[in-house]
Formats: sequence, C-alpha cells, structure tokens
Amino acid sequence: MAAKNKVVKKATAKTVTRKKTPYSLPSRSQNITNRYDRLPFKFIDLFAGIGGFRCAMTKLGGKCVFSNEWDKYSTTTYKAWYKDEDVNDNDIWKVNAKLIPDHDILCAGFPCQPFSIAGVSKKQSLGHKHGFQDVSQGKLFYRIMEIVDAKRPPVLFLENVKNLKSHDKGNTWKQIVQEIESRQYAIFSEIIDARSRVPQHRERIFIVCFDKKIFGNAVGFDFPNIRTKQTITLRTILEDDVDPKYMLSDKLWKYLKAYAKKQKAKGNGFGYGLNSPDDVARTMSARYYKDGAEILINHKGWKNPRRLTPREAQRLMGFNKRYANLFGHKDEFPQVVSDTQAYKQFGNSVVPLVVEEVGRQILKKFSDHIITKKTGGLLKY
Repeated sequence: MAAKNKVVKKATAKTVTRKKTPYSLPSRSQNITNRYDRLPFKFIDLFAGIGGFRCAMTKLGGKCVFSNEWDKYSTTTYKAWYKDEDVNDNDIWKVNAKLIPDHDILCAGFPCQPFSIAGVSKKQSLGHKHGFQDVSQGKLFYRIMEIVDAKRPPVLFLENVKNLKSHDKGNTWKQIVQEIESRQYAIFSEIIDARSRVPQHRERIFIVCFDKKIFGNAVGFDFPNIRTKQTITLRTILEDDVDPKYMLSDKLWKYLKAYAKKQKAKGNGFGYGLNSPDDVARTMSARYYKDGAEILINHKGWKNPRRLTPREAQRLMGFNKRYANLFGHKDEFPQVVSDTQAYKQFGNSVVPLVVEEVGRQILKKFSDHIITKKTGGLLKY
C-alpha cells in the first residue's frame, strides 16, 4: 500500500487514502512563459506499448502519473527507456479506475488489430470476430470510457489506424463518436501521415476530445499542418555497418519473389517492398519480424536484400536521440529485448514526432483557456 500523500501509480482494488493533489496547470495570474512548449500538465499513458506518447508528452513538459501496459516485453522496454519501474502491468480491466491519479490528458493508442485492414483480413480468414465483436481487444475502447467516467480528464488524446473510420461501413466510428459525445466531450479527428517526419508512409487517425464542462460548447481545435515539401528518405536512418545476419537467405528471397509474382497475377498488390536509400518506405507492421517483406533494403554489395536492423526500425519510428537524451540516455534508446520482440514493438507503435505536434496544439488550447478564463481558475476544477 502506498504511503499517504504519495502518488498512486500501481492502481489496485485496495482502498488507498490519498491527499488530493493540486491540479497541475497554473492560474491565469501566473506568468506563462514559452506558452505552448513547457506548460506543466499531468497525463496518463494507457496501452503504453514502448511509450510513443510518453516520449512526446514529456518533451512538451508533461508529467506521466500512470502507465499501463500488460505485454511483458513492451513493459521491459518501457521501464528501461524511461527509467520507470512503477509501470502497471495488470490487465486494464482489473485496474481500479478510481485509483488512477488525477490527470489533465488521457493518452491512449488503443489496440488497432480489430480495426486495421490487415487485422480484419486475418481475423476473417481464421473465422474470428473483428471490430467491437473481438472479445479480447475490440471492446477496450469501452474500458477507456469507463476510466473517463471515473476520472473525467479535461482532454482525451487517442490514436488508431486510419481504417477505424471506415470499419464496418462507418458504424464503428459512429459508435465511438456517440460514446464520446454522450459524455459531453467535443471530438476532433484527423488522419495524419507521418512521412513528413519519418521515412515511411504511416497514416493514423488522431482523436482529440475536450470536456465541454471546462472548455464550453463552442470549443474549437486545429490539428497541425505537418506536411512538408522536403522528403525524408531511408538514407537518414540507415546504419553504415550492418551485420550480414540481416540479409535474406536465398530460400526466403526466392519465396518472396515467387509469392509476389503469384499475387500480381491475381491482381493483388501483396508483395515485398524493395527500397533504395533514397526511397520512402511502406508502413512498418508488427509482422515485420517474420520476413521483413514490407521494407527490404537493397544493400550495396550484397547478393540479396536485407531487413532493417532493430536500430534502423527504431529510427524509422522516430524514437531518436532527442527523446532518448530526455530520459538520461547518452546515445539512442537501448535495445533490451530480442530482435523479434523489438520489431513487433516498433510495428505496433505510434510515431512520437507526430504525437508531439498534435500535443503542442492541445497545449495551445490549454494556454488560451487559462489566459482568457475570466475567473482566473485552474483548467481542472
């Protein structure tokens, strides 16, 4: 049991006596410097993975007061990267929502497999349910809503695959909007391609919701325009000295070429993606560990293409030195799990550089609210 007055991060079903902590944002009377980049706030990180939200929101000045991730390998990476041993690794359904510390922003990249094109296709081929009918993962959005009911955070910051809006002919998205709006939150969404920040096409939907009881019924929000004419290529993330073990075997390369030829004859677009250093890659998925087919590198002097190394995959996802240094690492984030687990983690992750851009816009809204609020009160009250 946690000591009195201490932040409770390991939420359980036990009764815990806590002194209510002050809300994190300053009053209007305080001088707000560097308005949008270092405004203090508290956030929680649900379905935390390897911390794409943790990187970005900490960089913006936030303090993470609760993290939940049940996968033991992702938890291993999360603890090592952020030097945080107090990560809740319970099934999120078993977490006592009322004991989660107060926070200004609820961050959650809830599981995308039930809604992604690849995930739906796989589940259908196996005769499994998808979307909200997926018992193990599809209903986790509703768990987020239960936590919202218990804690009432001023802002919800969610992320998922772009197919979320079109899944089940749009019915899934309608349900999500209905659940959020019924709780008196204003909802804003946009599909953003991370290719202007990292050398891969990675389209994801970002959802930002504001509590109308705090921000009012006429709240507005503008997503950042992160498009750029400058093309970031794979050359920026490739290592100079690569272990030959990452080259495809003759057998695997032969198989991938034959499979691609077969799919092309059927009129399908499935196949490998062969890239030069000056290309922009396809989306990296969690299945990359199997054969690396979606992003193969034509390595000069090698007879067969190769996979990305885990270090290159980390860079491809935007987990750069800038974030690693923030958490006390002298160089880049260390690899603390196997290559297989690392590939899975990167394929499932959100790009922190995009999260940071959207987060900055949220903080702008925070700051504007504090400055213009006539009572001069705190954001959460």
